[in-house]
Amino acid sequence: MIEALRSDEIVRKCGGRFKLTALIQHRLRELIIDGARPLVEREGRTDVEVVIAEIMEDKITADYSASGYVMKDDLGS
Repeated sequence: MIEALRSDEIVRKCGGRFKLTALIQHRLRELIIDGARPLVEREGRTDVEVVIAEIMEDKITADYSASGYVMKDDLGS
């Protein structure tokens, strides 16, 4: 699954490498720290692999309005 990071498909899905990195980082925090449930079957995958699968299956996107995924504002505003 990590191989998906080498392809341009996942970068295009997120609108660029910066957005991809931010999305992965934010979703990892939700899974690890906040205890959010994965949106795909874990099937023995690591947290990073789960996040990549969620992106590849369009469960989460950098265009948050399209998927219904809401990135929480951690800055308290």
